[in-house]
Amino acid sequence: MQNVLIVGAGSGGTKILNLLLNSNFMNVSAIVDIDEQAPGLVIAKKLGISHGYDWKPFLTDEVQIVFDVTGDKTVFNELMKSIQMHTLLIPGSVANLLVGLLNENDQFIRKIQTEMDRQRLIFNSIDEGMIGIDQEGIIDFINESACTMLEVSDFDVIGKSIFEVIPESKLVRVLTSGNPEMNEELILPNGVKIVSSRYPLVSAEGKTFGAFAIFKDVSEVLKLAEEITDLKSVKTMLEAIIHSSDDAISVVDEKGNGVLVNPAYTRITGLSEDEVIGKPATVDINEGESIHMKVLKTKKPVRGVSMRIGEGNRDVIVNVAPIIVDQQIKGSIGVIHDITEMRSLMKELDWARQTIRKLESTCTFDDIHGSSPDIGLAIDQARIASKSDIPVMLRGEAGSGKELFANAIHSGSDRKSNKFIRMNCGAIDPAVIEKELFGDCGSQNTGTSIRAGLLEEAGKGTLLLDEVTDLPLSVQSRLLDYLQFSMERVDGRSSAETARIIVATSKNLEKAIHEGTFNMNLYYVLNRLSIQIPPLRTRKRDIPEVAFHLLEKLNQEFGMNVEKISDEAMAKLQKYEWPGNVRELENVLSRAMIFMKHGSAVIEEEDIRRSLFTNEVKTGEDILTEKSTLASIMDDYERTVLEKALDEHDGNKSLTASRLGISLRSLYYKLEKYKLI
Repeated sequence: MQNVLIVGAGSGGTKILNLLLNSNFMNVSAIVDIDEQAPGLVIAKKLGISHGYDWKPFLTDEVQIVFDVTGDKTVFNELMKSIQMHTLLIPGSVANLLVGLLNENDQFIRKIQTEMDRQRLIFNSIDEGMIGIDQEGIIDFINESACTMLEVSDFDVIGKSIFEVIPESKLVRVLTSGNPEMNEELILPNGVKIVSSRYPLVSAEGKTFGAFAIFKDVSEVLKLAEEITDLKSVKTMLEAIIHSSDDAISVVDEKGNGVLVNPAYTRITGLSEDEVIGKPATVDINEGESIHMKVLKTKKPVRGVSMRIGEGNRDVIVNVAPIIVDQQIKGSIGVIHDITEMRSLMKELDWARQTIRKLESTCTFDDIHGSSPDIGLAIDQARIASKSDIPVMLRGEAGSGKELFANAIHSGSDRKSNKFIRMNCGAIDPAVIEKELFGDCGSQNTGTSIRAGLLEEAGKGTLLLDEVTDLPLSVQSRLLDYLQFSMERVDGRSSAETARIIVATSKNLEKAIHEGTFNMNLYYVLNRLSIQIPPLRTRKRDIPEVAFHLLEKLNQEFGMNVEKISDEAMAKLQKYEWPGNVRELENVLSRAMIFMKHGSAVIEEEDIRRSLFTNEVKTGEDILTEKSTLASIMDDYERTVLEKALDEHDGNKSLTASRLGISLRSLYYKLEKYKLI
């Protein structure tokens, strides 16, 4: 919880006070104003919030954020001189802009919610059941018809695995293959027989992000067709049933002449009862064979046949069953599913999902897993960072999740509809890194073209500079100028034309400053909002939650269905120190899944032990050889680690350096040292 001091209790200060009263991560420690009748002071008195007429007594070490909304430059300058290094001073212009942006964001969210509610009303008005899953196989959509057929509520199933609700579901198969499956029979857990069509959900970029099924309860219709004993005696009952269906239904006698159709049939085919009753079953067909006639000949049901019928030449799927009385064929009944309408609904759903995805980044705060206090504090700080445009510094060991945090900050900010770009400063040749970052102006004399840098490419989005300590000092100086420019006020507002900068490092910045390899002024600008991401070994109680999340992800990548990790295997994971953090945990789990026994659905302790073997230092007599020294042992082990890391990444040096948490320059030095290149 961040303690906040508000200096100025007029209209601006009152707005900020009201905003923070509803905040879960900021606490108003005090509000001050020289005017005793200021509206903010009146509210503070009623609510028992500390208040006064001089800010100095309230500016204690416990205050992390100060809002200056007095508009008085003298007050602002005095505050600048008085605040501590850990305290963030926010002028009124920025605070008022923040309030305005939050209000606009609320209005936009309400508009999107209204549109989503309209879409849900459409889906809930359809008799066909609809159910959708995300790329992890988790149910994220279900309409009322599907709930009725499954005898569940949407509250009970949203967020659950599809296999928990429909164990025999083939949706994950469609998600993995990317191929639709049309009109297949399936029996639900409660015995209801359905005909289901399943479709992959594919983005405009061609990426499969989920799957969707639409199904119809046909058990009653088929049961009726199979059990009819006298067509004429039960015609009235049959008419009542089929007239209530939104699916087109037609019935013919043993000669193939129409005897009954429902209103949905007229709507889909465009043919009236007079044009069908008493006429041959071929009257509604534009292409293909009459399924009614085929069923009358074979006395066997036919399901899932694609046809075109009616004046509108509509694409449909037809299921036809025979009507048998005393072993004699007396006619047949057909159920027609209009694919045209289904496809229209699917396109509308896909459009809605694409619209929502455009407003979201790939990673959000929901993708950060763990409940320990350290990771919780880091997440809270990152959420605060997402609501401002000031630079952010992410500190943590290699593999601890700095890029994930940066992506989540971007997706939670007002810049989320713009680009998020990552640049690994240690993986780029120092001689060209300045051009990569700031671009190349070109030359009229040489005729070379102008090439935009990553800052320009990011536009109004976010640029993550990973391992920022590897930037040359000249580039650091130029980056400092860029940051100072982007934070200048233009007509009382922050410039929104520059990219938001987030930096990440696994190095000791203070040591780098002391050694003269990092710009001190750049450090102070970046360190205004610093977030320490804890290593995995300090939050081992989070390992089960993180491991199961990674297991779901790897199941999708490998096309596997590993269900769980045994208690013994989990205990093994929690005993390990994880020098490579979450990235290393993912690598260990992926190796365990690859080498586990065929057909097994549980990762056992032996699988984890084998996967960890390559990470663990050999012990006993395997380490010490005759006449060996500590330096030679360490060199031999370092060479072995380098060889395995290179092999693991197929010789890719950038990925190898990132995996080992060292710069590309350091990797090349070590490879030359051990003659590995």
